[in-house]
Amino acid sequence: MSQQTETLAERSLLQAVLQLWALFLGIALLLAGNGLQATLLGVVAEDSGFSSALTGLVMTAYFAGFFAGSASAERLIGRVGHVRTFAALASLGSIAILVHGLIIDPWVWAGMRFLTGFSFAGLYVVAESWLNRESSNAYRGALLAIYMIITHGSLAIGQGLLNTAPTSGLALYALSSIIISGALVPILLSSTPQPHFVLEVERLTLRKLFSISPLGLTGSFCAGVANGIILGMGAVYARRLGFEVGGVSIFMAACLVGGAALQWPIGRLSDAIDRRLVIAGVAAAAAVIAALMPMAAQHGLMTLTLAGFFAGGLTMTLYPLSMAHTHDWLEVDQMTPASSALVMVYGGGAMLGPLGTGVLMGAFGPNGFAWYLVSLCLLLSAYAIYRITRRQAPDSTEDYLLAPAAISAGEYWAETAVEEAGESEDEASSA
Repeated sequence: MSQQTETLAERSLLQAVLQLWALFLGIALLLAGNGLQATLLGVVAEDSGFSSALTGLVMTAYFAGFFAGSASAERLIGRVGHVRTFAALASLGSIAILVHGLIIDPWVWAGMRFLTGFSFAGLYVVAESWLNRESSNAYRGALLAIYMIITHGSLAIGQGLLNTAPTSGLALYALSSIIISGALVPILLSSTPQPHFVLEVERLTLRKLFSISPLGLTGSFCAGVANGIILGMGAVYARRLGFEVGGVSIFMAACLVGGAALQWPIGRLSDAIDRRLVIAGVAAAAAVIAALMPMAAQHGLMTLTLAGFFAGGLTMTLYPLSMAHTHDWLEVDQMTPASSALVMVYGGGAMLGPLGTGVLMGAFGPNGFAWYLVSLCLLLSAYAIYRITRRQAPDSTEDYLLAPAAISAGEYWAETAVEEAGESEDEASSA
């Protein structure tokens, strides 16, 4: 790429980012609020004497709601449009977190977590811009990388907010509600046109998708379980080890920062070599790190935080790796329904993460968290190696997806920005 072409690509990327400012700011606020409440609830559940199994059930309710929301959000958008759907679901999420603070009861919390998961699934469908079709735009990957950094960074900021007030009062619940409500402002005041969205008439069945990419489907499911373990029960695990609220927030933030930091190098590696080999290696490395977590915990917070950085960072690359591997085997017209199906599979796996962790921690203590993660990652690594022996790698591969790709209305915003920037680039090239 010549220096002039690089300059034009950089200029186009800047135009795309500016076009998407409302989406970036809105999702940043949503995830900061969601990151705060998820860790807050884990800490309060532990301090309130919830059993590990009961806490796992409460946290699982979020992913059950997410699963249901991802299945129904398209129909809701089709009836009332994207902006109204975004506003309604953000309001529901804001209400749900306040109810948590008013009524500390595991069954009420389970219902509210379901409602929160349902709301955020719909918000992701509206806001995410990660659907990646075959594209020649040189800066598409960079745009997605910026988006991924914003999402993980916002979740990490949410962990830091846990230290701004006592966990025993209503202040943190109110803060989370305020932040989530604030996400409505840039979306509703933006002059960006309401996204255009077309429901898919035909979908891939899971059986058909499994026949196309067994590892992609299995990897997406395992990634959901792994992320459910860390994001759903990581705060409970750290609290059970005896760390104070500040230590819990540091540990959870490290997991999320690792998830952002390792995306790019691992993704680039998967573009260079057989992606199945990368999945096997990442899963095996995550298993090793998870196996070391009990020992790391004995050496104090900083050592455990380092382990969390790599455990979170490695496991959070498994979904985009699995998504990219699946896309390697798809026709262009199969990509949207396949992405939607993989999100559903991911959500189904995520429900098993907190639930299984709660049961294992109840039976084996805090180390049940680590051993669940070890077993899961070893199984995925072994299956990836097995799949390498069954067929050759595809002749060409899709670009690595830096974030979960779902059917998303926000895709229109990204596509509009990219197309407008691309037109500017073409005009500059012909000048």
